[in-house]
Amino acid sequence: MIERQRVARVLERLADIEAMLGDPATLANPSLFRRRVREHAGLKRLEADVKRYFRILDEIEQNRLLVDDPAGDAAFRELAGEELAALEAELPAAERAVLAAMLPPDPADSRNAIIEIRAGTGGDEAGLFAGDLFRMYSRYCDERGWKIAMIDANAAEIGGYKEVVATIAGDGAYGALRFESGTHRVQRVPATESQGRIHTSAATVLVLPEADEEDEIEIPADELRIDIFCAGGHGGQGVNTTYSAIRITHLPTGLVAQCQDERSQHRNKEKAMGVLRARLLDQRRRADEERSGRHRRDLAGSGDRSQKIRTYNFPQNRLTDHRINLTLHSLASIMEGDLDALLNALRQHDFNQRLATEIP
Repeated sequence: MIERQRVARVLERLADIEAMLGDPATLANPSLFRRRVREHAGLKRLEADVKRYFRILDEIEQNRLLVDDPAGDAAFRELAGEELAALEAELPAAERAVLAAMLPPDPADSRNAIIEIRAGTGGDEAGLFAGDLFRMYSRYCDERGWKIAMIDANAAEIGGYKEVVATIAGDGAYGALRFESGTHRVQRVPATESQGRIHTSAATVLVLPEADEEDEIEIPADELRIDIFCAGGHGGQGVNTTYSAIRITHLPTGLVAQCQDERSQHRNKEKAMGVLRARLLDQRRRADEERSGRHRRDLAGSGDRSQKIRTYNFPQNRLTDHRINLTLHSLASIMEGDLDALLNALRQHDFNQRLATEIP
């Protein structure tokens, strides 16, 4: 049961935030103002959830008194019992909503995402699997009305991709897909296998939040090396004849981003810089977590490419996520973009981890 004093202490900040929102110094700082608006919205949501939770508790108490009153009318006691059962069934969800609202939100969860998929071990089959994963995520995004736009692609010879990078524009895109980073292993009979033997191959996925002006990632020009080259690949014959592709190397870190999707050199540079900022932001976030000693996300997606997170077994129509010991026998529909059961389970696991480590 949640203590009233516990949530009251958290909600004390609401008045402070409302005062800050009217402060000229806050209004003059757009980045600070946006942070305060988000915090205010979260606290108002908590306030509403708290009122609902304690209303249910109070009504449960009242109905129990009526049910336990031997002098009460029998029909009235029966009605009170029915209402008591309904309220007790409603209570766990109300309590969970309060606890969720008390968790400090990650502002990156609401952002657009950048997804990068690379073929790993397995030769041609790994490239085909990388293409299948990109199609799976594309269909998931399409169902939500999110826009997925190619930034860079290196097509494999028999199909699929050696590497593909894309942006996913949609509210909550990063929050939905953040736990997809890692090594995805596939077990199936390749199209190139004539004797029906099952092969194992792999592809790696990296999902990053898109950087924005709040992150204040300033990159001096003298820290960049910009290479211009002739675009190739999925862009078509017209693209192949123009020197519009851009590769940007951040010299202090060695991080590289490139784009060849647009015919315009300027647009390609703009997109490549967006990817580079996302990589630098990810590096900063990791360093911050290490300094603060937070390791909560290690179990449900650390973002490390080397972490084997999932196996896709086609002969058995089975998907297994090794981080949370989840097995789903619906691989065919998952590969068509039906990821809700999988992603919801990962978010639930993350939520439970956060409750255990962040709520005193």
